[in-house]
This record gives sequence, C-alpha cells and structure tokens, in this order.
Amino acid sequence: MAMLVDTLGKDPRKAGGEERPRHPEKAHRPDQPVLRKPDWIRVKAPGSPQWNETRRIVKENKLVTVCEEAGCPNIGECWEKKHATFMIMGDTCTRACAFCNVKTGMPGALDADEPRHIAEAVAKLGLSHVVITSVDRDDLADGGAEHFAQVIRAIRATSPGTTIEVLTPDFLRKDGALEVVVAARPDVFNHNLETVPSNYLTVRPGARYFHSIRLLQRVKELDATIFTKSGIMVGLGEERNEVLQLMDDLRSADVDFLTIGQYLQPTKKHHPVISFVTPDAFRSYETIALTKGFLLVSSSPLTRSSHHAGEDFAKLKAARLSRQGR
Repeated sequence: MAMLVDTLGKDPRKAGGEERPRHPEKAHRPDQPVLRKPDWIRVKAPGSPQWNETRRIVKENKLVTVCEEAGCPNIGECWEKKHATFMIMGDTCTRACAFCNVKTGMPGALDADEPRHIAEAVAKLGLSHVVITSVDRDDLADGGAEHFAQVIRAIRATSPGTTIEVLTPDFLRKDGALEVVVAARPDVFNHNLETVPSNYLTVRPGARYFHSIRLLQRVKELDATIFTKSGIMVGLGEERNEVLQLMDDLRSADVDFLTIGQYLQPTKKHHPVISFVTPDAFRSYETIALTKGFLLVSSSPLTRSSHHAGEDFAKLKAARLSRQGR
C-alpha cells in the first residue's frame, strides 16, 4: 500500500505555485520513520467496475467519503460491494490528531443540500445499512449535531428500510448536542476512543478520554435501544494492560461493540507506527473482549470502524436477542 502524499497540489496564491500542505500543523515536524509492513497486511487494489460505479455515484452527488479522505486500506473491497462511509460537513477538520489524514484547517459553511444529496446517494446505491461520519466542527455552536440529525431524517424519508449508523465527534463543550443526535434515533451510535488514555496528549490532543467514555454512556441513558460502538487503533505504543483497562472502561459505559485495528501511518509527518501487532495478538484481544461482555468484537490488522458495518449490524441484533433469551 502506497504512502499518501501530504500535499493538496499547487497553491495559486503563491509565487511559483508551491505545494499546499494538507496538514499545515504537521508541515514543520521532523519526518518520522516508516516501518515496512508485514506480510499479513495486504489489501485489494481498487478499480473493478463495481468500484467505479460507486465512485461515480459519490462524485455525481458531490459527496465526501472517509474512505478517500482518511486513506482507508479497505476502500477497494468496500466500494466493490457499493459500501461507502459518507463524511458530512465538509472535508476539513478543526482538530489536528497525529494519526489522521483528513485535512486540517478552518472549514467552510455547512451545505444545506447535503442531507438530500446523502439520501439520494443511499437510495441509488441501494444500501441496506449506511454509515455517516463527519469531521470535527468545533467552529459550530452545536458541533454539527443538528446537521447529523437532518441527514438521518433525510435518509429515513427516502429509504425507510435502511438502517443508519453514525460515527460522531465527541461534541466536546457542546451542551445539548448529543441529545439532538440521539433524538433522531440512529440504529448504531459509534464514537471512537482511538487509543489508550496515556497516548491522548500526543495522538489525540484535542480530545478528552473520559469525556468520550461519558458520551457513550450517555447515549445508553438517553435511549437504551440504540447500539453503541467504539474503536481503537493499536501499534501506537500502548501496553497490553492499557488495552484491557480500556475494554473495562467501555463496558462500564455499556458499550455493545468494540473494533480494534492496526494503525497505519499515512505520511512521514504523522505519528510513527511503533509496532505491528500480530494476528495472534488481535485474536487474543477479541477473545478477552468477548469474555468482558461485549455483544460483538472485530479485532484484526485491517479492522476499521465501518468495515463490514452492515453484516456486523445483523450480528449485533442477533447477539442481543440471544442474550435476552429470544
């Protein structure tokens, strides 16, 4: 898998058309070493007719996908199945996480037509399950919560049989924002912890670990029927006991579904990969997490939050019914 380039092309405002940094806050950081990927990390190259059809629908509806913006390694597989994770509220994030390849800067105004465009794309793709995520919008009074709700309502209106999963920011210091999203009743509410708390200052400096735990707990308090989900990356220097404690913290918030995947470094300016976690270690994490009470666990090197989301939703429903003895 190729290393992504950390620029956005030529800047017409500068003499000589100099390259614009995709991440201006990272531009002056020293280059980080890039480790050679092990044999167990292999992805399918995109380009099938089905992949091209998904790409066409995304472009025609002027949509942004996290699949492209975050450089997801599973884009070939997912788009071939006409699965895409839509990223709303623009392609520019107000945060500057050390692991993320989404652009950083001051975002533009919200597109009032975006909920309709998302709903139209969901209908065209014939999705039975859709994942909606977003950039962080700390510039907005509600962090974009009402926009999330509008997208959910628009999809419900045009595709009432489609189940909806949201992957939200933390809505830090946005009182009442979470309640707006939950009131729109997504089927799955996902918010990723990303890493263990000891890494937050270097990996996720704009966030607060226990705020994120409380956010997930609050979802269940507001509506116990909504499935909750969270994910982390490993290979960022965390210790095994820290991952196990994180599992306990999520279970204390009654989180249903945990995803664990290998961190892959987008560019030399991003946080380095400290280690490549072996498939055996991922399987061990999955076994332990299931014993702690999660309804579902996905743990593998190429696991990502939205990978196989539709199939996983069916498994979540079945696991809940089984636990209830139905």
